Amino acid sequence: MNIDRYINEEQDPKTVEKILGKLQDILDSGELVTYIAVQKKPAVTLLPDSIVLTNKRIFLCEATNLGLSTNFEIFKWSDLKTITFKEEFFGAKFTIVPTDDENLTVDYIPKVQARKLYQFAKESMEKQQEQERRDQENKPGSETSDDRPSIQHNFKLMPEEEPILKDDDDELTKKLKKLKSLYDKQLITQEEYNSKKQELLSQL
Repeated sequence: MNIDRYINEEQDPKTVEKILGKLQDILDSGELVTYIAVQKKPAVTLLPDSIVLTNKRIFLCEATNLGLSTNFEIFKWSDLKTITFKEEFFGAKFTIVPTDDENLTVDYIPKVQARKLYQFAKESMEKQQEQERRDQENKPGSETSDDRPSIQHNFKLMPEEEPILKDDDDELTKKLKKLKSLYDKQLITQEEYNSKKQELLSQL
């Protein structure tokens, strides 16, 4: 297993290798690890926590049982509201804010790693949002702003303004006025109105 690409910012190699080994059985098809950050406390860090980014998800990995096991908090990019990090005297606090859960923070992340985490995570979230926008636009029945019909205002006629049917009007004129009256009262749709109107006019 080649871990060189994941230890460019002085990540602990043993922790990275262990985490990558455990992730092999968790990653989905086509899911790739893009970055790993490893906790580094001021004193000796025996069991460091870590954060793993993939092209699909973010993993918060907590070492437990003296390093024999790991607890994973896993979120899809679409599950996150935002991410933040705060640099402190020793390292930085990296926080994720899920859409429907409490905030989760990993502290003592080396500052350079926290900056990379933030950069890669923001890019992944933006890509996810862009993909969701495209999926929504391509969804059958959806309309983009370009092909969305312009808004039409239908004004309902007051009773005294309704078309008056005169006795000397021919039958076709009466039908057209009656049709217009139904449309103005919103008793028929625009499509129904247009269709029936064309049908009547074809009789001329």
